[in-house]
Amino acid sequence: MLQKGFSATSIEDILKQASITKGGFFYHFDGKPGLAKALVERYIEQDDQIFGDLFAEANELSEDPLHQLLIFLKLLAGKLGTMEETHPGCLVASFIYESQQFKPEIRELMRDGMLSWRNLIADQLQRINEKYAVPDDVSIETLADMFTSTIEGGIILTRNFGDNQLLVNQILAYRSFLRRLYE
Repeated sequence: MLQKGFSATSIEDILKQASITKGGFFYHFDGKPGLAKALVERYIEQDDQIFGDLFAEANELSEDPLHQLLIFLKLLAGKLGTMEETHPGCLVASFIYESQQFKPEIRELMRDGMLSWRNLIADQLQRINEKYAVPDDVSIETLADMFTSTIEGGIILTRNFGDNQLLVNQILAYRSFLRRLYE
């Protein structure tokens, strides 16, 4: 689905790729919409786990909220930089481009997933703002959304040019921006 898109991926494509029978597929899913829901839930759960683990590691390495966020971003860039193959893309972003194909329940899952990423970063930024001076015209929500924009934009660059370093560079540029903003 990341390669062809949701609409262009047939159930036969899925059966072939997953090496399962049509009966096996329909035993687990009520068609492509059921699979889409399961994929979105799994994708968001995996991202939440990765982000949670990296933040836990960053929190162990520093008590300063700014440094924790900077460490998190460095760890994330490092993790993505070690991928041997080109980043496959973001399932949620891919599905958002075809959101008219999905039931409101799946669109809500995607929205909630993105809100969880926003809230994760916004909560950290709020702790940073309590300790560091920040210009009045800086919005925590906008800075948090910039994280998602940076990741998704970096994935687009990586996919287009076949170079994971472009995603890494975008994360590190966001990290540098935050460091300069607060220090």
